[in-house]
Amino acid sequence: MPELAEAEFYRKRWHQAAVGQRVTGALVHDRAKVFRGTDAAALRDALAGARMINSEAAAKQMLFRFSGGLWLGIHLGMSGELRVGPSDHVPHRHDHLVLQTRRGALIFTDPRMFGRVQFHQGAEPPTWWTRIAPSMLSPAFTPDAVAAFLQRRARAPIKAVMLMQERFPGIGNWMADEILWRATIHPRRPAGTLRPAEVRALWRECRRVCRLALATIAGRGNDLPPDLNVGIPNTWLFNHRWEAGGRCPKTGKPLARAEIGGRTTCWSPARQKYNQAKS
Repeated sequence: MPELAEAEFYRKRWHQAAVGQRVTGALVHDRAKVFRGTDAAALRDALAGARMINSEAAAKQMLFRFSGGLWLGIHLGMSGELRVGPSDHVPHRHDHLVLQTRRGALIFTDPRMFGRVQFHQGAEPPTWWTRIAPSMLSPAFTPDAVAAFLQRRARAPIKAVMLMQERFPGIGNWMADEILWRATIHPRRPAGTLRPAEVRALWRECRRVCRLALATIAGRGNDLPPDLNVGIPNTWLFNHRWEAGGRCPKTGKPLARAEIGGRTTCWSPARQKYNQAKS
């Protein structure tokens, strides 16, 4: 599942290829599941002739703004990808949206169709965009806000809570594991048992991992590395979490894996102690 850094990477790919460009034509697979809840024909007709003005990414989603009050939202789902091809690109089986410009074609491809395309016409951004939770790098993401959220979900494992997009937008499985490992918090700990110092560590590592992921994954080159660990330092848990016999890069001790909160989770038992005591 693409996470916030991958969403930013793909946003930049389309933005750099087409900002300021006019759409000369739009091709859609109008019955594809990615258009659920969206009038694909209206999208196609409205975008033809519109110019891309700007774009932004938030959480795991992207928003592309076009002239005429047109807003195009993309969620990549499990297997989605944004590509750029030649202007005369002929859609392949899984290319569900193609926006043609003089410079090239903007292609949204999604073999499994868990992604989504949304469309809005109006002077203001759509509510499906504005209701996304504030970024973890924004001033609204505070230790107090994190503490209050954890208390409202006090009995849930902290790993499951970390995947809740209404407070941790853009965090997916590997980022949650990385944050908890850096904060030395066991993923099974009930969210309400975290001490104030642990909440602050969690808040701090959320912001640090977001910055590192954006710089490493979204900020380098025109292509994602074939394996994300190509660009990620060996000091990250990320590079060891799926290794057979993987060891914690901090302690050198064996890593553990189990399903927690419905997701396969990796942690370092020597570093992340299961301790529910509260101060």
